[in-house]
Amino acid sequence: MENRAALVAPQFDRELIARYDVNAPRYTSYPTALHFRDDFSEADLFDCIRASNDDPIPRDLSTYIHVPFCLSPCFYCGCARIITHDKRKADTYLTRLYREIEQVAARFDRDRRLVQLHFGGGTPNFLNITQMLELIESLGRHFSFSRDAGREFGIELDPRFCDGDYARQVAEAGINRVSIGVQDFDPAVQQAVNRIQSVEETADVMQGARKGGVRSINLDLIYGLPKQTPEGFARTLEQVIALKPDRIAAYGYAHLPERFKAQRQIDKYDLPDATTRLTLLQSCVSMLTAAGYVHIGVDHFALPGDDLAQALVNGTLQRNFQGYSTHAACDLIGFGMSAISRIARGFSQNAKDLPGYYMALDNGRLPVARGRLLSEDDLLRSDLIQQLMCGGVLDIPSFEARHPVEFAHYFRQSLARLQPLVDDGLVTCSSQRIETTARGQLLLRNIAQCFDAYIEGSDNRYSRAV
Repeated sequence: MENRAALVAPQFDRELIARYDVNAPRYTSYPTALHFRDDFSEADLFDCIRASNDDPIPRDLSTYIHVPFCLSPCFYCGCARIITHDKRKADTYLTRLYREIEQVAARFDRDRRLVQLHFGGGTPNFLNITQMLELIESLGRHFSFSRDAGREFGIELDPRFCDGDYARQVAEAGINRVSIGVQDFDPAVQQAVNRIQSVEETADVMQGARKGGVRSINLDLIYGLPKQTPEGFARTLEQVIALKPDRIAAYGYAHLPERFKAQRQIDKYDLPDATTRLTLLQSCVSMLTAAGYVHIGVDHFALPGDDLAQALVNGTLQRNFQGYSTHAACDLIGFGMSAISRIARGFSQNAKDLPGYYMALDNGRLPVARGRLLSEDDLLRSDLIQQLMCGGVLDIPSFEARHPVEFAHYFRQSLARLQPLVDDGLVTCSSQRIETTARGQLLLRNIAQCFDAYIEGSDNRYSRAV
């Protein structure tokens, strides 16, 4: 990863951001999951694992564990989750999950280090503490956990359904990063999205995590939610800053009720208009940077001493399905319903429904539902987009040294699409370097989109850029 020469604070240009507020991929992968194919098979996954093991210097490993269950629906949610109060479903799910972990882990060389682990959902703390600790311990039996201080083992926690003691115990079991959804502390907004969560509950989980030794805590916010006002959201930002998380993610809400059933509970007339939405984003940028947070990219901010900010400086930042992360050059293994893997030259996604996930494992198969084998063009565009999303800089001679192409010729159409953004001062472009300006820092997705070979005809299926 080319290092960014300096941490460039984003410049909020209201007119430009409004003009570029179009549907765009989040680029947590390239190609995006929209372009996975149903003819990707279990045999293809095994071939990817074999190729990964046979690499002269095998990559470190990262795992994502999907726990799909939630006790209560959040109306804004677009995640693959199942609403239930039946805690017995956790045991049924874990039985299959352990089976999947055992079968997949056996195919990786045992000496490959697992340097990154993330529990997502759904709600991972749907599992009681005994189940969660057993799951962590089981993963440690099947993979070689890195003992390096820089390893990143994370979990998403919902303070409505766990407490500080739960957070402390998972931290003592090796979790060193916790992510907590807040979205908004305004009571009217919480009522509108069916997520009632106090500052005190959130602080309790944070304090428990700190007590257990967690190194980094992230709080998630969402702007563009129903009933949000600039005044109310500013109060939320003040409360979040007072809690002093190490990282803050501020996502733009994408209202897609035709795709996500839960969002049909939201009255579209309660959503902030375009002008208000931009004001909410502007508050995020101005208040968080004024409080000392570094803009990492797109929707992520971190304190200068946090691993994420350090990764941005030293060139080890990466973009994956969890957003921004600290470990580049890992093979990602996804476990659980709907989980996605990126191994060697392939993406693989598990069945997105519980019956399909269970049926495959009960019949002795892995629950591979779709995926994609990457072409040479996919690989070099993935590298390019990763560079832009994780630092805003592309060093062209270094890129040409990694890939056997003449950059200006190979990407002539992409560079033509980029030119209007150059004219608008979002990015500079020379024969040696493409670099995002301060005005373009909040529009990295738009810049990266110029190099996306799949973009034609797909715009309306992506979320809004801001």
